[in-house]
Amino acid sequence: MTEVSELLAPEAVLSGVSASSKKALFQQLGAAAERAYGLDARDVAERLAEREKLGSTGFGHGIAIPHGKMEGLKHVAGVFVHLAQPLDFAAVDELPVDLVFMLVSPVGAGAEHLKALAAVSRKLRDRNFAAKLRGAGSPDALFALLAGVEARDAA
Repeated sequence: MTEVSELLAPEAVLSGVSASSKKALFQQLGAAAERAYGLDARDVAERLAEREKLGSTGFGHGIAIPHGKMEGLKHVAGVFVHLAQPLDFAAVDELPVDLVFMLVSPVGAGAEHLKALAAVSRKLRDRNFAAKLRGAGSPDALFALLAGVEARDAA
């Protein structure tokens, strides 16, 4: 089973991000993926936008999982963003989104891609867990929650 901690590098977790549109958000997600994984930021943003044209990846309760597949990738990689202000995402419940977990997968990784989406979705659908993410004060605290690390020194 895919664990969220396997999908995420600590430097791929961001907090307090501002984005005025999905396009701006996808550009920021691409830039984060470039910094964390060496991916091409523009290519990431384009893959996310292509997928989003098929239907919103906002699945409700203020959460979105934009995703796409890319050539040259060796494994599924993620970026998590807690937005400073919720963003209209055309989500199924029409609520704006403030928690975003982006996934990019290798082109041939059908099952691996679906397992990663399922793992992230399962974790984020837990309303108590989502509330903890919203209350986390830093990228380090967000990563600890997402990776399942016990935050023993929490304030």
